[in-house]
Amino acid sequence: MTRIPFKPLSRRNFIAGAAAAIGAPALAQSTGTIEMESDITSSVRRNISSFRSMTWQPYFKSLRNGAVLVDIDSRALHFWSEDGRTYKLYPSSIPLSEELTRRGRTSVTRKVDGPSWSPTPNMLRRNPEWPAFVPPGPDNPLGTHALYLGWKYYRIHGTHDTRKIGRKSSNGCIGLYNEHIAELFSLTKVGTQVLLI
Repeated sequence: MTRIPFKPLSRRNFIAGAAAAIGAPALAQSTGTIEMESDITSSVRRNISSFRSMTWQPYFKSLRNGAVLVDIDSRALHFWSEDGRTYKLYPSSIPLSEELTRRGRTSVTRKVDGPSWSPTPNMLRRNPEWPAFVPPGPDNPLGTHALYLGWKYYRIHGTHDTRKIGRKSSNGCIGLYNEHIAELFSLTKVGTQVLLI
C-alpha cells in the first residue's frame, strides 16, 4: 500500500481536483482503463466531510482533562486541550449505519500505542471469515494508535486504509488517519471527556 501524506488543500487545488474527479467516470467509459475504489462497498463510497470550526461551550461544562467532540453528521472530530490553547479538527470515518452508531458522553479509559484487534461477537456473526485476532501492524484495522472509550468495543483509532476517512465505513468506531490519531494520542490522557453527537 502506498502511503500518501495528508496535505491541506487550497481552494484552487480543491476545485481542480473536483473537476478532475467529475471527468474521471467519462474517461473510464471511453478508455476502459480507470477503476476507482473497486473493492469498497457502495455504502463506503460517499465522502461528505464538511469541516467547520466549533466552540466547546455548547457541549461541555468545562475543559477539565481536555475534550473530544465527534460530530457524526459532519464526519469530523474536534479536540480542545484543558487549558483551551489547543484546538484540533480532524476528518474521521464513522459507523456504517445508525444501528452501529453510539451517541452520548463517555471518556478515554485506556490508550494503546500499537493496538491488537479482535472482532466483536456480532462482527464475527456477520463476517465469519474474519480472523479472531490481528496483531499490531499494517493489517490491523485499528491502525497505529487507539483510544479506548468507556463503552465496550468502541474506540477512536487510526486506520491503514485511508480511503475510509470521511466515509461511513466502520462497525461502530471512529477512525482517523494514522498521522492524526498519533497527534491526538499525544494530546489526550486517560480521563479526557468524549462526546459523540
